[in-house]
Amino acid sequence: KRPLPAFPSRLGVITSPSGAAIRDVLKVLRRRAPQLAVTIFPVRVQGSGAAEEILEALQIAAQRADCDVILLTRGGGSIEDLAAFNDERLARTIAAVDIPVVSAVGHYIDFAITYFVADRRAPTPSAAAELICPDTAALNLTISGQQNRFYQAMSRRLQSDRRELHRLDGRLLRCSPHSRLRQ
Repeated sequence: KRPLPAFPSRLGVITSPSGAAIRDVLKVLRRRAPQLAVTIFPVRVQGSGAAEEILEALQIAAQRADCDVILLTRGGGSIEDLAAFNDERLARTIAAVDIPVVSAVGHYIDFAITYFVADRRAPTPSAAAELICPDTAALNLTISGQQNRFYQAMSRRLQSDRRELHRLDGRLLRCSPHSRLRQ
């Protein structure tokens, strides 16, 4: 399994452009990582020809190689609705591409073969979006806290160094032959 990048800059999403899954994913991404560029590879996610469209979109995304992660997603449904994600050719292609693939097909109780070959599995499209990208606001808070601790530590160090410099300066003046001549 390939690791997911900690800070992806471009996400490829293979899904229906009109489904609830893409709306959920984009909503989470806008909140957590608005800087993340998203490329949508529109496909049918069920019915005749859906598996071929998904496979072709995955091949195109892998060939372009401009995404850090690929998300393969759709909302829940019956086992028949999820059939396109149980395609052996799709599973083999997921395993072969060089880009990490996250599978978020269906909802908590649904399973598809893509779950077993993808680099990561998410129980829902929203959970996949959270898994893929860090929460930028939380990272900014962490960085701000670290920055404050760094400034405080540097301030304490400078104060300590000033005191030591003052002490050494006084000692130097007391030991200097020029200071004795003036006395």
